[in-house]
Amino acid sequence: MTMMGVATAAIGVNSMPAEPNVKLDAKRHVRAGETALIRGRVTPAASRTVLVKVGGHTVKKIRTRDDGDFRARWRAPHAGVFTARAIVRGTDPAQDGSEAVRINVYRAAAASYYGPGLYGGSLACGGRLRPGTLGVANKSLPCGARLTLRYGNRSVRVQVIDRGPFSGNREFDLTAATKARLGFPSTGMVLSTR
Repeated sequence: MTMMGVATAAIGVNSMPAEPNVKLDAKRHVRAGETALIRGRVTPAASRTVLVKVGGHTVKKIRTRDDGDFRARWRAPHAGVFTARAIVRGTDPAQDGSEAVRINVYRAAAASYYGPGLYGGSLACGGRLRPGTLGVANKSLPCGARLTLRYGNRSVRVQVIDRGPFSGNREFDLTAATKARLGFPSTGMVLSTR
C-alpha cells in the first residue's frame, strides 16, 4: 500500500505541467535608429510562443527553438529609456514573464563642462555647486529631469540641476564631477537619452 501511494505521488508530480520561466537580456545601449538585439530563454525547454514587448508594446511574436532560446530585433525609434519584457503567450504575464530589462536609446548632443571658479554658487534648480556635484545644465529640460549620458564606454545617470550653457552652440554643460565620471574632454559630443 505504501509503494502504491509513492508511485501515485510520483506520477502526479511528473504529470503536472511545469510553469515556464523566462530569462531575458538585451543590448543595453543603442543609438536612435539602430537595432537592439533582444534574446532570451524559456525553461523548461520546448517550442513556445513568446511575445517580446518594448515600452509596453508588442514588437515581436516569435516561436522559441526546441531548446527554449529566442531572439528578436527592435529598432529604437527615438532617444529615451525603454523597458523590454518577454511573456510566454497564453500564460499569466505577472507570473510567466521575464524581469524588465532597461534599454537606453541615445542621440548625439554637443556638450561642454563647468564648475571650477563657480563652486559655492547657486544653481538655478536649487542648491549650491560643489566639486562632487553630479548633474547637467540645460536651457529647456525641466529642473530635476533625469537622463543618462554616455561617452565612450562610460555612462552616468544624472538630472538637470542648472540652466545653460550660455555660450557656444551646445545643449549641455556637465558639472566637473559628471565630466570626470564620463572621462569627457572640455567640449565635444555626448550621447543623451533626452
